[in-house]
Amino acid sequence: QVQLVESGGGLVQTGGSLRLSCAASGRTSSSFAMGWFRQAPGKEREFVAAITRSGASTYHADYVKGRFTISRDNAQNTLYLQMNSLKPEDTAVYYCAASSWGALVKNVYEYDYWGQGTHVTVSS
Repeated sequence: QVQLVESGGGLVQTGGSLRLSCAASGRTSSSFAMGWFRQAPGKEREFVAAITRSGASTYHADYVKGRFTISRDNAQNTLYLQMNSLKPEDTAVYYCAASSWGALVKNVYEYDYWGQGTHVTVSS
């Protein structure tokens, strides 16, 4: 079991930046591949970025590539998402998740544990 708690969301203007954090407790987070997803009102949850257990490899969805960066600090059991050049279409609830299944996991159904989400609102 692992518990995940996101923080760092908020209201930001177009072009601004935010850094999301996801603190893991319980089982050591380095046992899991990790990822970020987001869900906008009325839309399905979508993949944002994934990172391997060691943090050596990452994968970002095309719509955030070059603007968002996923990283992790296993010593601190914390996952991060640095978000730059934010756009109104990035407005959503952002979730971190842990997967025992693969390396770079992009499928929402392959994640075992989820945080409660943190709201990000980008104003135009």
